[in-house]
Amino acid sequence: MKSDDLLYTKEHEWLRITGETGTIGISDHAQRELGDIVYVELPKPGDRFDSGETFGNVESVKAVSELFIPVSGEVVEVNDELGNAPEKINQDPYGSGWMIRIRLLNKNETAELLSAEEYEDYIKEK
Repeated sequence: MKSDDLLYTKEHEWLRITGETGTIGISDHAQRELGDIVYVELPKPGDRFDSGETFGNVESVKAVSELFIPVSGEVVEVNDELGNAPEKINQDPYGSGWMIRIRLLNKNETAELLSAEEYEDYIKEK
């Protein structure tokens, strides 16, 4: 399952841009690879990150994985529901399993990201 309106990183995060805001989560492929997600650590609103920096962690029954921000931004909203229900990431990674929303600081950085088609090709190669 993929969503065509998203951009992806090679680390398996996705980005959906709406105006000056970006919503970020992990891909369906990533959540399947991780298995049952039991905990997620996310930043606080107001935190700023440069493209590629670690913005949190996701813990599954298999491993702990770092989350990398696809583009530079300032966190404007965090999906607090994931604190009590991290399984939403497994159930609906592109919907209720979103992680953070950011104010985009440099839209030009999206040129470095993969389209849905490019991402699908990338994971097939792995």
